[in-house]
Amino acid sequence: MSKAKSFERDGEKYVELISEEKINKRVKELAKQLSDDYRDKCPILMGVLNGAFIFLADLIREMDIDCEVDFVKISSYGGGRVSLGFIKSKKGFDSDVDGRDVIVVEDIADSGRSIKFLEKMFAGTNPASLKFVSLLLKEDNAVVDFKLDYVGFNIPTKFVVGYGLDFDQKERNLRSIYVIEE
Repeated sequence: MSKAKSFERDGEKYVELISEEKINKRVKELAKQLSDDYRDKCPILMGVLNGAFIFLADLIREMDIDCEVDFVKISSYGGGRVSLGFIKSKKGFDSDVDGRDVIVVEDIADSGRSIKFLEKMFAGTNPASLKFVSLLLKEDNAVVDFKLDYVGFNIPTKFVVGYGLDFDQKERNLRSIYVIEE
């Protein structure tokens, strides 16, 4: 087993949790599964900004079916390492989802509040199906019941950055996913 990569920046120690290679492999697997599940359909992949934009971009480039893309923007952190416990919408979706297959693409699911909030965003619409894919899942953090249809990786309850996930809007450009050790 190889030793995890780490580095220091601004007095913080970053330890690699999931390598770029593992992420790329898992994204390809998820893309194949989605392509197989939505063969002969044209789903709308609804990216959750800002964190899911890299995952969504890589995911659709690996899919071999037609699809459309739209975005919503929600916030639950407000600039820290701990969720504020409430969600606010910053941008709704633009697509007409009635009768369409919608796949919501999240970077990370932990408490479940964001997933429940996103489900409510689609209340009153009539999609043919509504499914959720999240690159990361912190199973031990759930405070509400929620369902993900596709999961990239189960991770421990640690604050993570990289591959779209941020700390105060920084570190999204890291190619691997890192834990910031305190």
